[in-house]
Amino acid sequence: MKLLQRYLLRQMTLPTVAAAGSLAAIALLSQSLEQLEIIVERGQSLGVMLKLTLLALPQLISVILPIAVLVGALTALTRLQREQELTAAFAGGLTRWQALRPALRIAAVAAGVGLLSNVWLQPWAQREARDTTFSIRSDLAALLVEEGRFVQGPDGLTVYVQQIEQNGLLKNLFIYLQRGDNVTTWDAQEARFSRVDGAPTLTLIGGSMQRYSSNGVLTFLSFDRLPFDLSPYVPESRTVRYKPSDLWLTQLLWPTPDLVGTVGPRGELAAEGHARLASPLYSFTAMSLALWAVLGGAFSRTGYGLRIAKAAGAFLVIRVAGYGLVAAAVWNPWLNLLQYLLPAGVALLATRALFLELKPRRRGTFLARLPWRSGRAPA
Repeated sequence: MKLLQRYLLRQMTLPTVAAAGSLAAIALLSQSLEQLEIIVERGQSLGVMLKLTLLALPQLISVILPIAVLVGALTALTRLQREQELTAAFAGGLTRWQALRPALRIAAVAAGVGLLSNVWLQPWAQREARDTTFSIRSDLAALLVEEGRFVQGPDGLTVYVQQIEQNGLLKNLFIYLQRGDNVTTWDAQEARFSRVDGAPTLTLIGGSMQRYSSNGVLTFLSFDRLPFDLSPYVPESRTVRYKPSDLWLTQLLWPTPDLVGTVGPRGELAAEGHARLASPLYSFTAMSLALWAVLGGAFSRTGYGLRIAKAAGAFLVIRVAGYGLVAAAVWNPWLNLLQYLLPAGVALLATRALFLELKPRRRGTFLARLPWRSGRAPA
């Protein structure tokens, strides 16, 4: 690359990276707010919440990167054009294609990162998040305990805990169990979930047990440590059920009969697979629209607000149409081809419109060649 091309590449890379980082931070913040339930209601640690928040990011990369390319390119190109640095570059011998090459490289890198994420990183992260969520929802604390509330379990079991600490320790626990006319209650200062010989057990620490039989006999027992078997009250564990976003690309495009029966129909899986392959093309669409918005017209010191608004609006409409194609392709497999043609076609049209705007318009050329326009009378 020439020196001017490297300069343009640097000037466009920094805003693009900054835009991608800002959008990723916003996405992580929104995901973390959704995961607060894990700490508040499920009694999980902050590390589990952070893990699930980060695992949700790869699925958003295909959405973040094209927008970051559009925002970064518009920011850099507007400044370069306003300060006439592009004009100086062209005067220094840089051709139009050479000036566009750094922008296309940025779009290619963004598309490559998006493709790598869609093919490998997203399914791995989604599977890991699905497994972690399943283990949390099937956790004994999540099923039987909720801080500050009476939770009714199966077979007449009711559990109350005043406080759940981050390390999983339960404070001031109360258990009520009714079987027919027999009522048994336990209270403990502390308790902790564990497994003894593979069986789920709640170890009560520093408490007492009271049992009132149907004959009117009250039995009282105080203890330092007492294991409480939870096997009769915990439902059998089920297998994790994955969604199309959790599957690998080969599983989406060539699904087995088991996947079709448990995850979704072949049309839905194929639409998801083609969407992963086609979504990186929107980085080229975003870059082409940004180039057209800034360079596709006459120089203006007052800015390019109208053209930028048109480019941003066009990209929004195209991206929403792309999501619509994914949904429509579930029932019409031939629409999967349009998932590729839409972003690629818009990118080519925007690039063609850019070069058409750059060509000088020769108005009235035919009339200028007429004899009477040059002062000569017709023969």
